[in-house]
Amino acid sequence: MSDGVDGLITAGLFILRPYVEADASSMSAGVRESMETLGRWMPWAKPDFSDDDARCWFAECSRARALGEAHEFGIFSKDGRFIGGCGLNQFSQRDKFCNLGYWVRQSEQGKGAATAATLALRRLAFESLGLARLEIVVAQGNEPSIAVARKAGAVYECLAHNRLQVQGQATAAHIFSFIADTGAESVNASSNTPLGTSGVAMTITSPP
Repeated sequence: MSDGVDGLITAGLFILRPYVEADASSMSAGVRESMETLGRWMPWAKPDFSDDDARCWFAECSRARALGEAHEFGIFSKDGRFIGGCGLNQFSQRDKFCNLGYWVRQSEQGKGAATAATLALRRLAFESLGLARLEIVVAQGNEPSIAVARKAGAVYECLAHNRLQVQGQATAAHIFSFIADTGAESVNASSNTPLGTSGVAMTITSPP
C-alpha cells in the first residue's frame, strides 16, 4: 500500500519514507560502515560522511521533492532501522521517464531491501506519477546492482559506453528499463542480461 510521493510506502518487509532530520545519524553511520561496497561506486560516499552531510542531503531531497525534480526515500525496516536509500530522479517531463536508484548499507545487504524498494518505486512511478519509462543505470562491474535489476524484472537494453563517471573515470554502464504498458510482473529478462550475483545494490541516487 502506498500513500504517494509524500507519505509512507510499504515495500514488502520494508518501509520507504521521506527523510527527516532525526535520520541523520543513522544514515551517516550506514554510509561510513559501507565504504567497502558503496565507496567504489558512489562518489558522495566518503569515510568521514557526517550527520551534517546527511542533513544537507535531506534538505536537497525536500527542495527537489517540492519542485517535482526528484522523489528520494529512506529504506527502513518495519521496526524503524535505517536500511538504505532509494529514489526517482533525473526526470524528463517531456518524455515521461526518470532514473531509479538504490543503495543498501553493508550490514543489511542480501536481505531483499533493494529489490523490494525497486518494485515499490516502479508502482509509484507508473501508478501515481504517470511515467512511461523507468531506467536503472548500473556501472559495469557492479554485479550486485545488476542482480537486483534482474530480480525486479527490469529489461536489459544495452551496455552504454562512457555513460557514467566513476572515481573521475568515464565508465560503461548497463541500461535496464521498466515500461509502463508491459506489465513488469510478466517480464523475465534473465535470458538477455549480463550475469550477476545477489547482494548489495547501488545505482544512481546522489547525496552531495
